[in-house]
Amino acid sequence: MDEPLCCCEYVDRRGQRSHLAACCCDCQELDEGCDRWLACKSLPPGALESIADTIADRLRVPWFSGAVKINVSLVPPLVLLPVLLHVAALHFLLGLLVLTSLPVVVLWYYYLTHRRKERTLFFLSLGLFSLGYMYYVFLQEVVPRGHVQHSQVVALTCGLILMLAALSRAKKDPGYLPIPAGNEKPSHQVLPNRSVRGSSSGLHGAASSRAVNGEAKGYTRMAADEPEGVKKDWCTKCQLVRPARAGHCRLCGRCVRRLDHHCVWINSCVGEQNHQAFILALSFFMLTSVYGIMLTLHTVCRGQTPFVALFYCPGAYSDYSSALSFTCVWYCAIVTAGMGYILLIQLLNISYNVTEREARLALRDNTGRRLLGGLVIDTGQYNRGFLCNWGHFLSLGSSPPQRSAEDIV
Repeated sequence: MDEPLCCCEYVDRRGQRSHLAACCCDCQELDEGCDRWLACKSLPPGALESIADTIADRLRVPWFSGAVKINVSLVPPLVLLPVLLHVAALHFLLGLLVLTSLPVVVLWYYYLTHRRKERTLFFLSLGLFSLGYMYYVFLQEVVPRGHVQHSQVVALTCGLILMLAALSRAKKDPGYLPIPAGNEKPSHQVLPNRSVRGSSSGLHGAASSRAVNGEAKGYTRMAADEPEGVKKDWCTKCQLVRPARAGHCRLCGRCVRRLDHHCVWINSCVGEQNHQAFILALSFFMLTSVYGIMLTLHTVCRGQTPFVALFYCPGAYSDYSSALSFTCVWYCAIVTAGMGYILLIQLLNISYNVTEREARLALRDNTGRRLLGGLVIDTGQYNRGFLCNWGHFLSLGSSPPQRSAEDIV
């Protein structure tokens, strides 16, 4: 029997036992790369990827049962965000440069990972660390000035806790459909007479596996029991029949009931089981962020309304503490504006009972109507009126899905 790992030992990607002290030793790819660089020769194909994989495998911290691997995408926000905000607080022009370029870099990284179909913890790390760091600056720089009451600090703290609780719920199972054992098509899902419409992009269909209290149970509709005109949706990747409004997420590699979209900020899909928690987390974030911005501006820019102080605050750069607080306010305002736009689109979609995925497919197939200046795409398929649509949304995940008109596409 192998000896247990000490806190600084780990099993590397080759299955060999290694030690943190040897993290810079025996890296053939890196040695060869340095030799080629010194000789002004180009690296062979795949050399950089191999070096990056080796570095990522050796980036670990000591732990009780062996060194734990650190996800590389977690590190940049922890290092760059405080540095950039402190640099931005040095001068107004530096602040303008940093706060303008930061969203551009984040969007660029988003499109880069989205195009490569990669899952990353960068955005979740950036979001959580931004919350923690903004709260730290508020307690360290704003509260000691004496203009913020204890009840206001408690209210802000409660809002932050509630948002994190909703975020934790949104991170749970969004409503994954169970994958058949061995990733093979079960015999009871054989569909006669080519009644299944093949699709890997997730067009609407009926039937599939249902989940009750978190436990998946097989559910199949037989052709004899279905009304005429029912269209089924077969996922060639998960090898299962999907119910209506379910879709396959190419980043998670799973089919999700009532798939809305894959959110990079929670590094998970938003579906039937967590859509309510996702909206709740966004709402708590908006309320908490706006409240914190108002308290900070009231302290730094005395005698001015928050909206005016955001654009004109003469004493903001009188000392470094005020400059840092004002810079963090602008950073929060930019993030809040982005999240506010996401929340607005979500609320409009819920009001018309359409998901982001359905809207995207309707635009692609030119089957939807643009409403409110293009903010919402009404497919007209599930829209039952404002109150019924919100009633349907508030009942998501509360009980096992019942066979209804919405299951028939």
